[in-house]
Amino acid sequence: QVQLVESGGGLVHPGGSLRLSCAASGFTLDRYDIGWFRQAPGKEREGVSCISSSGGTTYYVDSVKGRFTISRDNAKNTVYLQMNSVKPEDTALYFCVADRGNTVQDMCLIPRFPSNYDYWGQGTHVTVSS
Repeated sequence: QVQLVESGGGLVHPGGSLRLSCAASGFTLDRYDIGWFRQAPGKEREGVSCISSSGGTTYYVDSVKGRFTISRDNAKNTVYLQMNSVKPEDTALYFCVADRGNTVQDMCLIPRFPSNYDYWGQGTHVTVSS
């Protein structure tokens, strides 16, 4: 089955850390740029961080710079989002997408409906609360 599956979400205290994983099955991730997006209740979808197929180019939204790190392990067909120093405003559904044809900056800056990407996952919930 061709799919992206996110994992690693959960409840975390402010200032804590989480590592989200985006694992691909049925296809090879190394040909795709990968983006992590989030959507909180009542808010618009937001591009959090995106990484090029080689891993050589990354993009972060200003609100997570210095706190989140995106990385990929093409041998494991997985992309990660390390979230440190989390804040309550990071609470959202986080999902990953795989796509080709745009810069990673455009990928993150212009969120599209998930089905408009080559592949997308169902998401994992992150709740930051004391």
